Amino acid sequence: MKYDVLVVDDEEMLSENTVEYFEMFEVRTAWVDSAAACLDFLKTNSVDLILLDVNLGETSGFDLCKTLRKTSTVPILFISARTSDDDMLLALNIGGDDYIQKPFSPGELLARVRAHLARFERLTSKSTKPAFNVRGLEVDRDDRRVSVRGKECSLTPKEFDILLFLMENPNRVFSKEALFERIWGLEALGDSDTVVVHMRRLREKIEPEPQNPQYVETVWGAGYRFRI
Repeated sequence: MKYDVLVVDDEEMLSENTVEYFEMFEVRTAWVDSAAACLDFLKTNSVDLILLDVNLGETSGFDLCKTLRKTSTVPILFISARTSDDDMLLALNIGGDDYIQKPFSPGELLARVRAHLARFERLTSKSTKPAFNVRGLEVDRDDRRVSVRGKECSLTPKEFDILLFLMENPNRVFSKEALFERIWGLEALGDSDTVVVHMRRLREKIEPEPQNPQYVETVWGAGYRFRI
């Protein structure tokens, strides 16, 4: 079966309330309470987004995210009672698309989920635009593949989105706040420092010398730009 959202959380009451609330707004949602149940569920069902709790009893949401990222590019939004910046950075570095701290209001959670769903739908729609090839950096929009001098790079969905957006707007400077709004689609929700984390990881993957980038430049005090 096809679902919009899969909640992976061992807090039964919170999860059931989330499913009920989302269904009220016609967001088709399912719930499982463990990593093993999530993997079993995905064998026979498809989802467009995963809400993933960090603490899952015998395992962690971080480990499950790493497993899912081997085969899937669907948005993964972490939900957690943990407030440590280290946890947020780890979540984003291993392929998470967002990090939402508990407690949260159902309305805020739904807004963020809808924004990610809308963007995922746009980005997975086939286009007729050609691939980019700039000084050995090649980006294929349709297949969402990136290679540098013939060597393929494995980017997370948000890393790809940032790179593609900057390449589509070359030599223009975008602040981290502007990039957060454009890429995440969540004005005034979340933390624009998330962009800094993704940018560092992106450069580590595509730049021959990440500390001296030749593709995505930092314009100090202003933001980032893709140089052509």
